[in-house]
Amino acid sequence: MVTKQAINVLTIQEKVSTDRAFRPNALMEGAVNQWQTNFEHYANPMVHPVTGETISSYKKLMNDPATAEVWQTAFGKDFGGMAQGDNKTGQKGTNAMFVMTHDEIAHVLRAGKKITYANPVVDYNLIKYEEELSVRTADINTAKLHWNSVISTDNAKYMCLDIGNFYLTAALEYFEYMRIPLALFPTWIVEQYDLKRHALNDYVHLEMRRAVWGLPQAGILANKRLRRKLAPFGYYECVNTPGLWYHVSRPISFTLVVDDFGVKYVGKEHADHLIASIRSTYKKLTEDWTGSLYCGISIEWDYVGRTVDISMPGYITKKLQEYKHLLPGRVQNCPYTPEPKRFGADAQAPLVPDATALLDAAGIKRVQQIVGSILYYARAVDMTVLMALSSIAVEQTRATEKTMGRCIQLLDYLARNSEAKVRYHASDMIMNIHSDASYLSETKARSRACGHFFMGWMPENGKPIKLNGAFYVNTTILRFVVASAAEAELGALFHNCQDGIIFRQTLADLGHPQPKTPVHCDNATAVGVATNTVKRQRSRAMEMRFFWIGDKVAQDMYQVAWHPGQENLADYQSKHHIGSHHVAVRPWYLHTKDSPRYLPRAERPSTLKGCVGTLKDGYIRRVPLPRVPRVQSTSPVACATTHTNPVHTDYLPVSRIPTWSDLLGSLTGLGRCIERYIPPFSPVRLM
Repeated sequence: MVTKQAINVLTIQEKVSTDRAFRPNALMEGAVNQWQTNFEHYANPMVHPVTGETISSYKKLMNDPATAEVWQTAFGKDFGGMAQGDNKTGQKGTNAMFVMTHDEIAHVLRAGKKITYANPVVDYNLIKYEEELSVRTADINTAKLHWNSVISTDNAKYMCLDIGNFYLTAALEYFEYMRIPLALFPTWIVEQYDLKRHALNDYVHLEMRRAVWGLPQAGILANKRLRRKLAPFGYYECVNTPGLWYHVSRPISFTLVVDDFGVKYVGKEHADHLIASIRSTYKKLTEDWTGSLYCGISIEWDYVGRTVDISMPGYITKKLQEYKHLLPGRVQNCPYTPEPKRFGADAQAPLVPDATALLDAAGIKRVQQIVGSILYYARAVDMTVLMALSSIAVEQTRATEKTMGRCIQLLDYLARNSEAKVRYHASDMIMNIHSDASYLSETKARSRACGHFFMGWMPENGKPIKLNGAFYVNTTILRFVVASAAEAELGALFHNCQDGIIFRQTLADLGHPQPKTPVHCDNATAVGVATNTVKRQRSRAMEMRFFWIGDKVAQDMYQVAWHPGQENLADYQSKHHIGSHHVAVRPWYLHTKDSPRYLPRAERPSTLKGCVGTLKDGYIRRVPLPRVPRVQSTSPVACATTHTNPVHTDYLPVSRIPTWSDLLGSLTGLGRCIERYIPPFSPVRLM
């Protein structure tokens, strides 16, 4: 069995090789492939119940007295399920494969057919399928947009369906053949199928007529069969959005991931029509009318309040137990320690390279496992660790002791914040993008581009921004070394708006065509280049691809506007922060009891020159996003004098330093007892 870590290792390989991904091998003189990952390490092992030994060999498990009964029974059940059944467990067969006789084996060999060796899982590297193997399936972002569409559509509801043995039902376009050692079969399977008589040279030869587990074309064949069976009932997949299906006339759509259906419907009769259409071919169908679990994500629907909460309860706890991670002695609020702040000319100097010792193969493997297993959780529900994961993933191929320390710190943070939750509210289904970048914030003089995407309303200048849970967060390291912060910001606009085009098409397929997509950016030069409102002279030296955003603005696809950085939601993902900042802004990104619904507008920096005092709406100078601090003063004066925010901001009042006017105003309410808080030589005494 292949774990999610192995899949993530494959997908991360190109992403982390930013300096080599687009360079031809012929131009890489003396280059050595640093990606020497042994993917067998990522196979799910079995821990011996007595000795504690990690075992990945089925032959060893079937011959061990402590494990033989369990594993032989499991093998017999799986084989019977793909063949003509298993008498011991009662498993019914699917007739996907048949035991071959000697005459049938001779006929296949004369025809020049390739017989694959299996031990006991099919070694699909030896099977050459002539057609396309990739399967169009929905990703997590499509599912999140689908959930937003459900809660934002009047009278819409959500349910889940699951087809049993989905891969074991598709007929092969041409038969495949394999052989398995006779010694691997349990005794009752040998007797039931008379394998000793049919075996040739101590091998059992099998003819595969339908898809079986491990066959490379099993996925695409099962998907093609589903298309053929649903087409007569009017169900088709969207051309431009993989995994999103619709009906030609009924108000119903669904996302498909392998054999899991996430169904949006308006009217139960339409959901019943889909169920009947599937049951006409697939008899084993599980229905979940609550729609509470999809792709490992728990979903809580509130159709009255028109909200939906997504979470993955218990996932982090299970991973901490898997890695045998000890809980920290103190609370860890920071997933990744930022580099020390520098001032003056060194403020924008490249980061100092890591000089700690390299990890051995086992250490690198552990780092890769942690990154791979936490990545899905972060993309699904907890975006606060995406930045940390991205920085660790860049280092994982040449991980050091410092990298391992950062992994431990990340697990400490997750142990403290293990139950993240994202809430989506009903909205106008208008995509909002906040774009930001950090200049020279990564090793090798690289910069980072970040984007915060959420479904909401069209923002209006001077009015608070209506918030919603993020459906996508982009944390990308720019592949090129940029020459200025403005170029980094322009690169961030380029990457975020490229992703935005995909989401605009998905939303159109969902029935939510988009107006000009509002894009927030806090760099005036980048906005000027994108909107063609600045003279392009020195900017011509910037990366040519980045000017693509100007064409999309001219085509009325995006509305790029400058806004103060303090109200930019993408700033949080663009750089690493200290623990207190993570605690302060967490309610803005994840759902908590104090999460605000509106983001008040920040003042322009030009209006704050020479001003003293506390900013309005909870903002603090040079710090993004308003604060929701706890009042900790013992003075009744300090506790009584708080700044009352507008009702629309929906977050707690913010305490501020009391002034003498506040003190005078409090005299009436506090009476004579206030005198002991007034210094002897204060202006109040002298009045």
